[in-house]
Amino acid sequence: MSSSQLFDRPVRTPEPATPERGRAALRKARSRRARKSSLPARYLGYVGYFVGAGLISGAVVHHPLDPARYTRIAVYGVLVFLAATVVNEFILARERPGLPRMVVVIGASLLLSFGIGMLSGGMQHFDDFPARGAVLIPAGVTVSFIAYVIKDADTSWHRIFSVAGLAVLLAACVSFVGLRQLAASMGESSQGGGHSHGTEEETKQDEHPPGHQEPSPPAAPSPSASPPDGGAAEESGHDDGHAH
Repeated sequence: MSSSQLFDRPVRTPEPATPERGRAALRKARSRRARKSSLPARYLGYVGYFVGAGLISGAVVHHPLDPARYTRIAVYGVLVFLAATVVNEFILARERPGLPRMVVVIGASLLLSFGIGMLSGGMQHFDDFPARGAVLIPAGVTVSFIAYVIKDADTSWHRIFSVAGLAVLLAACVSFVGLRQLAASMGESSQGGGHSHGTEEETKQDEHPPGHQEPSPPAAPSPSASPPDGGAAEESGHDDGHAH
């Protein structure tokens, strides 16, 4: 072999060994990709938003009927909505945000859940609670828009005061005035507009409380009762031609 061939021959450099830290990062990236492609996780994160918002909407509208019961339902809805937020924003996210951003996202998600709950609940039960729905619908629009802008990582919170924000505020004010007039024309009864979740048995129990006894009907006269005295005298008398 000539010297020129030796110089032209490519020199092979040994491949460096993969460091242990690189292997750990690779395993972490693979597990993250597996979580992102997990169908159950994406399904739970998607459904959790709607289930949580639905529970909150029902609790916000029906709260005056049973405050203790619907407060618990609202708490359950908040927990479900926040669990869905953790799944979508942190577990399935491409990059996990820092602690300050995490706190902002959780707080904005909580605010967003109540905004959506007020909007959907007010629309669903407007016929049952017109005056309450006239307040919940515009308030829900405003609160949900503000919460969404804060929650969105690609949008600055200054967009709240942009043209879009002013348009949302104007729409909320117009809807409030219109819905108030509509609620006044519909009227709302003291019983909550006839919206009742009770059963027929509960209604009967309310009408007839325990210890209440129905008055018994008057007893019919017995057929074997003795006739009046006049009737008895007529039956005992006989026509013999003499007056007695």
